[in-house]
Amino acid sequence: MFSGKKLKELRQEKGYSQADLAKRLQISRASYFNWENGKTKPNQKNLEQLSQIFKVDEKTYFLSEHDIVNTYLQLNPDNRLKLENYAENLLKEQEIVKPLPKLYSYKVFEKLSAGTGYSYFGDGNYDTVFYDEQLDHDFASWVFGDSMEPTYLNGEVVLIKQTGFDYDGAIYAVDWDGQTYIKKVYREEDGLRLVSLNKHYADKFAPYDENPRIIRKIVGNFKPLEI
Repeated sequence: MFSGKKLKELRQEKGYSQADLAKRLQISRASYFNWENGKTKPNQKNLEQLSQIFKVDEKTYFLSEHDIVNTYLQLNPDNRLKLENYAENLLKEQEIVKPLPKLYSYKVFEKLSAGTGYSYFGDGNYDTVFYDEQLDHDFASWVFGDSMEPTYLNGEVVLIKQTGFDYDGAIYAVDWDGQTYIKKVYREEDGLRLVSLNKHYADKFAPYDENPRIIRKIVGNFKPLEI
């Protein structure tokens, strides 16, 4: 299994920032952030690029099992046999593992923000994550920022349905001034008032003459399961 922890340790050891590597790999910083935090993992092409940058073995180095395999390879034949026998006995002593629940995949797009604003979503870049419920939605995206805490947390997934305006105070994705916001929306005489759940953030006001558009309603959220 890919180890984001090992990637983070190696990056820090070599003196790279997350932004440095994202730029070299030609991916978004958000995608790279999700690798190190275990939400997603790099594909084969990205693994090959990482191994070339760090000059490590792409097949084993970034696996969480790398350390034990490396230790095994350093043992002499007699000690390897002892380790194999010990591991086999441990397996026999283990309790029977319960079957994993059925998991559902979600395509989670990058370009959406619960904070001060982010460029418009839907550019085709997405991560695949898993959850143990199948939830109705048209679109899923990452939450970046803390302005909608405690309901929508940084790093969670929000589920969105394409709809018009239903009622004041519902949570919507709003397109305004070339950016997209997740906010509580209130219709006022001259525009839309965009309100954060986190009281540390001031309200925003989107005048109607600037063409704000309510494009999607937030219908749910979840934290992806680590696989």
